Order: sequence, then structure tokens, then C-alpha cells
Amino acid sequence: MKDGFFINLRAVVYSLLLHGILVLLMIFGLWWTTESRVVVLPGQVIEASLVGPTAAPKPAARKPRAQKPTPPKPAQEKPEPVPPKQETAPAPEPPKQDLVEQQRVDAMAEQKADLARKEQEEKRRREQILLEQEKMEVERQRQLEEVRKQLADAARQKNLEKERLQQLQDKRLAEQKKAEQDRLDQLVEQEAEQAQTGAGGQDNDLAAQYAAAIQAAVTRNWNRPESVPPGLRCTLRIVQIPGGDVLSASVTSPCNADASARLSIEQAVMRAAPLPYQGFEDVFAREVTFNFKYDGQD
Repeated sequence: MKDGFFINLRAVVYSLLLHGILVLLMIFGLWWTTESRVVVLPGQVIEASLVGPTAAPKPAARKPRAQKPTPPKPAQEKPEPVPPKQETAPAPEPPKQDLVEQQRVDAMAEQKADLARKEQEEKRRREQILLEQEKMEVERQRQLEEVRKQLADAARQKNLEKERLQQLQDKRLAEQKKAEQDRLDQLVEQEAEQAQTGAGGQDNDLAAQYAAAIQAAVTRNWNRPESVPPGLRCTLRIVQIPGGDVLSASVTSPCNADASARLSIEQAVMRAAPLPYQGFEDVFAREVTFNFKYDGQD
């Protein structure tokens, strides 16, 4: 019985504490919500104070605690009245035809922009092509200049080799002319030592007479070129058959005549055929070699 009494007393105490906490919370809420706030709206200035709920229940068990006087807040400056904002009427929607025209204009503007962009890209591409072409032209000119230089070096080298070859040929020709002249001089000396035959009549040897007869026959049939000067000496080789018919005639070295003079001597031998034969059968030779000369006397 005693234990039940204490249990009930404890429940009553807890209940009173809970109600006291609730009352305190309500009083604090009322005090907190009594703060005044200034609300600014368009138009005239209106002051309003927000007050907590008026229908809050009053505590029944206890006398409410006296509220502390709220210190007066400093008066706030009233803001200048803001003129009411005039609402603009919504712009009327454009007619459907104007909308289509605007779309067409926008499309044309977009096409023009695309065209300008393409032209700019094409311009850059052409500039790049021109730049590449200029580079290629510079490289081509460099290669051409290098080829010209190589050709000039090759031509200069070729000229040098040609000059050296010409010098060798001139030297060899001079040596040949000197050798022929030496042999001609020897022949002249030999002829001077020998007795003259034929018209001179100082050598009655049959072989010498035969050579003089052939010399006279060839000389009579020789059409001397005007360019042949006196002092011509050439070795003449004749191949013949019995009877004096000539098979071949050739001028060999030594000979100080040019090509036309040599040809004229060979033709003279062919025209003189048949060569002297009768009376010279004992000294006839199938191959005859003798010196053909011209001293300026026709």
C-alpha cells in the first residue's frame, strides 16, 4: 500500500514538471513573437507588427510570471516612397507573315555567314597553296642552279680535256710532219746524188729510164690543183699487170701534199694507164714504188 502511494506521487510530480515546461515554452514563444518588423511595399508606407497567436491557452495551475518590459527600439527612418512600377502591356505577337519573313531573313543571314566562312577558308587554303608553290619554286630554282653549276663544271672540265687532247694531237702531228720532212730531205739528197735520167740523158740504166717514163706519163695526166705549191714530194705505189694496165694506185708517206693533191695524183696514174711497157719488159715489176715530185715546172 505504501509502495503504491509513492508510485502515484511520483507520477503527479512528473506530470507537474511536464506542464510547467510547456507553460514556460508558451511564455517564451509569446515574448519572442512580439518583435515588430517594418514591411516595405509599393505605394504608401504601412507599418505592421507581428503578434503571436491571441488564442494561446492560459496556464491554469500557476500564475504567469511577470514579463520584463521590452526596451523601446530606436525609431527607424522611413524610406522614401517608391513610385509604383508601371506595368507595361505585353507586346502584341507579330503577324504570322512577319514571322515567316523574319525566318527567311534569318536563314539568308545564316547562309551569308556560312558563305563568308567558306570564302575565308578558301582564301586560307589558296594562301597555303601559294605558299607551298613558292617553296617548291625556290627549291626548283635551287636545284636548277645546282644543275647549271654541275653542267658548267663538266663543260669546263671537258674543255680542259679537249685542249689537252688537241695539244697532244698537235704535238703528234708536228712530230709526224717533221719525220716526213726529214724523209723528204733524205730523198732530195738521194736524188741530188744520183745522175738525172730521161730528158737529162746522164743515166742510161734501163731501170732508171723505166722509172722516168712512168714519172713522165703520170705527170702528163696530172691535173694539178692550184693550191699545190712547188716542192711537192710524195711516195707513189702502183700495182700493175704485164702490158701496163693499172690495178691500183695510192699515195703513201712520206708526202707533204694535202688530201686533194694526193687524190689528184692517184687519178693521174689511172688516166695514164696503160703505163709504159714495151722495151721495159726486162725491168717490169708488178708493184712499182717511186717518188712523185713537183718543183713548179709544168
